[in-house]
Amino acid sequence: MTRSTTKVIAALLLLLAMISGNAMANPGKKKAIRVLLVGGGASHDFDRWYKQEDVQTLQKDGLATVEYTSDPTTILAKLKDIDVLYLSNNQPIADEATRKAIFAFVDSGKGLVLAHPALWYNWADWPEYNQKLVGGGSKGHDKYGPFEVTITQKHPVTKGVPEHFKLDDELYYFKPDSAGTPIEVLATARAENSDKVFPSIFIVKYPKGRIVGIALGHDAKSHTIEPYQTILRNAVEWASK
Repeated sequence: MTRSTTKVIAALLLLLAMISGNAMANPGKKKAIRVLLVGGGASHDFDRWYKQEDVQTLQKDGLATVEYTSDPTTILAKLKDIDVLYLSNNQPIADEATRKAIFAFVDSGKGLVLAHPALWYNWADWPEYNQKLVGGGSKGHDKYGPFEVTITQKHPVTKGVPEHFKLDDELYYFKPDSAGTPIEVLATARAENSDKVFPSIFIVKYPKGRIVGIALGHDAKSHTIEPYQTILRNAVEWASK
């Protein structure tokens, strides 16, 4: 055996020892959740609050690896490589194959997180989206301003979130669809001078995959506060299981 061969073997053995040592040092370390975050559309700064702020929130401490896209035509090719699809867009997903693939993704047991703009009744030509995946939707909201969110049920998605917290946002008039997939309300929102209460955080009780709806999320007053960030991280973690 030549001296150079001996050096190569020694280097490989050292590398294997290092890899083995790291594995033993972190035996319970979780794999990062693979997330595709889809944004884009009107009335929101998607690049600032979803592409930047939410990606940073989810990637903190290695919880997830997040890829952001504002091009819905790229969704189809990426679904096979992710654990959670995070939709925040209110621009159309027009391709029929992509629409079917999103349903197939959730039917396979994967996770779906639906944020603020994605809870709107955006697409008249795709009623199955709101009826089956969202369990309803919103056609209006209060003028941007302060309101209170109340946690109504203990759940992994609301773990570590204060029972009451206030923020400035658009209070969505989310209404469940009586003919759609049932929802389980985890938190409600009420404007300061109103008795009307609307779902704010909820689970869509889809029979196969895990779906979370988050009605909050217009701008900095939601994306940068701890309760929102905790809910978002919890939602992605719960949906991925």
